[in-house]
Amino acid sequence: MPFDYQPVLRGSLVELRPLRAEDRDDLYAVAADPLIWEQHPVKSRCEKRGFQQFFHESLESGGALVITDRETKRIIGSSRFHGYSADRDEVEIGWTFLARTHWGGTYNGQVKDLMLQHAFRFVKHVVFLIGPDNIRSQRSVEKIGAARVGSRPDAGSRESYIYRISAPANRKNSTD
Repeated sequence: MPFDYQPVLRGSLVELRPLRAEDRDDLYAVAADPLIWEQHPVKSRCEKRGFQQFFHESLESGGALVITDRETKRIIGSSRFHGYSADRDEVEIGWTFLARTHWGGTYNGQVKDLMLQHAFRFVKHVVFLIGPDNIRSQRSVEKIGAARVGSRPDAGSRESYIYRISAPANRKNSTD
């Protein structure tokens, strides 16, 4: 079964759905906060031009998801599945950002939990590629159980730490 890059995922706090062209302005309203990108290697995503490139790449990726707050129905961020590898039995989750109003773990935790549950239907391992200076994201994935296992270039050829989390031993994915 091929990996489903753009599912609709629903939790009690958030809904993730495929990113659409008409989401651009609402997502930029979130991304325009420079503090979101403070530790990220591509800080220009808070500027119109930098965001436009990021948004275009997100649409073209075929794996981008927009995150909405279930209570307010407003867009609060974005994430993406990328780089499915049957040989390595893994997929990457990345490009995640949330409005600062939704920082603190609960929302990001649910986003990652929904994405991990989905991914583990197809693969045994999920990786996160995180810039060495992005301490906030490193701590965030450590909180959900990912461990640093090495480094490699990310999709933009920037050296990144690899964090991996594996499916629980009692979880059977659909490729078994």
